[in-house]
Amino acid sequence: MSQDVIISVEGVSKKFATNFRRSILYGVQDITRDLLGLSNRSDHLRKDEFWALQDVSFELKQGDTLGIVGPNGAGKSTLLKMLNGIIKPDKGCIRIHGRVGGLIEIGAGFHSMLTGRENIYVNGAILGMSKAEIKRKFDSIVEFAEIGDFLDVPVKYYSSGMYVRLGFAVAAHCQPDVLLVDEVLSVGDIGFQKKCFRFFEEDVLNNNVTLVLVSHSVYTVSRMCAKTIVFHKGEVRYLGDSWKAVPEYLRLMRDLAKKNNLAVDAGANIRAGAGEVRMQSVRMLGPDGTELSRVRTGEKVEFELVLRAERDFERIPGLYLQILDMSNTVITYSSMPLEDCMRYTLKAGDHLVRCIFSPLNLMPGTYTLVFKIGGAGSEVLQDNLINAAAIEVVADKNVYDTSLGVGLVYTPCAWTID
Repeated sequence: MSQDVIISVEGVSKKFATNFRRSILYGVQDITRDLLGLSNRSDHLRKDEFWALQDVSFELKQGDTLGIVGPNGAGKSTLLKMLNGIIKPDKGCIRIHGRVGGLIEIGAGFHSMLTGRENIYVNGAILGMSKAEIKRKFDSIVEFAEIGDFLDVPVKYYSSGMYVRLGFAVAAHCQPDVLLVDEVLSVGDIGFQKKCFRFFEEDVLNNNVTLVLVSHSVYTVSRMCAKTIVFHKGEVRYLGDSWKAVPEYLRLMRDLAKKNNLAVDAGANIRAGAGEVRMQSVRMLGPDGTELSRVRTGEKVEFELVLRAERDFERIPGLYLQILDMSNTVITYSSMPLEDCMRYTLKAGDHLVRCIFSPLNLMPGTYTLVFKIGGAGSEVLQDNLINAAAIEVVADKNVYDTSLGVGLVYTPCAWTID
């Protein structure tokens, strides 16, 4: 381990038991063997055990920032707890130089009967701060937490928001060399979340603190961290630049959705409606009219839809298209103008509908389409097709430099300076 490396993780693996009784039994056996100086069979899975992490290795230098993402149960929090010394690996070793601060469970160590003032000193001491250091930072902690009027009230009477703000404020002021953060940027109201982001960007990243951030939001991680690990079932699926981790993570979530019958293709869609008009197929066409399986950010895209009407309609029922990301958040929405629907009749049979985005300004990732016919106001819902199709958007550095930012929508912008 070189002198400039502050965190070294070498071949780390961790196993757990799915059965609670066996977990207690194995824990007692392992502790006893350690006390007697006997070796444990760390590479062997006993009954009801599984690998929560397997063969994880990486190094971080002072000031490096590492994000950790993955689906539930991937091993993210397990790794963070091992880095914080809460649990130890069964295989491999972890070496950390410097003072470690952990925002792993906000408010851990608070005593409900003690006041906010008293808990600042207690929790600060747990996090390794001296009494003199806590006293010096006390006013700043109270100001950050925004609990001045309730400082001398027992925390059992605090709202959940006040509790979270106080816990974060204490942990944020311990000024470690290494900061471990587990999914705390999603707590509190929007104003407090902005304050948390500002703290990380100004007080952590600008002070050469080594940051390890676990989050379910790949976009938060991409914003905060230079490198990212994508975990799946305890194994490293990807380790590298954060902007490249976004499509890797979305691809993983898409594969899991398909495996769990939440597929994003027309063969596993979900639909409802009267069915007198239904969508039969959808194709994605590029600028030259050829069918595409993927599209580049900023390209002109045409969705070609085939509808089948079972009877004649005096007017076209409303036509609506939504594009969703893999968390089912609606990214954009489009509909045929009402005057066009009123202007044309719809005869029984097949009809070709084109919906054109010129350009489609989506960031790289995987998205799904929802197509709806009718259902507005008193109009009968004819078809509501969820997972009508999946589209993959890839980067094109001619229109989008992937090293400059992340998000869901690409918006061209011209900059000038006088």
